[in-house]
Amino acid sequence: MSMNIAIDGPAGAGKSTIAKRLAKKLGFIYVDTGAMYRAMAYYFLQHNIDAKDENAIAAACPDVDVTITYENGEQQVLLNGENVNGVIRNEEVGNMASSTSVYPVVRKKLVELQRQLAKSADVIMDGRDIGTCVLPDAQVKIYLTASSATRAKRRYDELTEKGVSCDLAEIEKDIIDRDYRDMHRETSPLRQAEDAVLVDSSEMNIDEVVDAIYQVYSEAR
Repeated sequence: MSMNIAIDGPAGAGKSTIAKRLAKKLGFIYVDTGAMYRAMAYYFLQHNIDAKDENAIAAACPDVDVTITYENGEQQVLLNGENVNGVIRNEEVGNMASSTSVYPVVRKKLVELQRQLAKSADVIMDGRDIGTCVLPDAQVKIYLTASSATRAKRRYDELTEKGVSCDLAEIEKDIIDRDYRDMHRETSPLRQAEDAVLVDSSEMNIDEVVDAIYQVYSEAR
């Protein structure tokens, strides 16, 4: 039987960074569900589809294929066969993903693939509703969070390091707005599963968070 670790939490909490580190430490497969939703969002943006037009979103979904492969241990996200790793991490795509992931047709498209992966291999999966909806039977569930100010500062530092001009207050506003959308959406809202362990990383560095989750995993084995 495969071992599944589900990590949920709000935008900017560091879920992907932590999940990747932990997957490498444990030899698990890391499944970046957010990247899959971002790939679909990128398709919608490329085809000028309005995020508020659910009918247009639904009509486009059959034309979208999102898959995950691994090359030299690195995850590659393929959108209709094209590697989109380098174009799905900007704010525009993130906001589009947050807006369109509320639609059941988008979720249904991706959840089945995610569940198949989890059945066949030891995986770490992160997102907004992994422990509550996608992998409700995961042996380890983590709810990873941090204050909006901490998350905004991390994002600001990340962008400025890349030479991107940005505004800290605007980033925090976007994060707060995204939190509200994710927590109040009708389909699979962001919430802490009843059996998930809360990890607040506001005052923790990456290694400390990885160690904390590793401890939870060790006790669950």
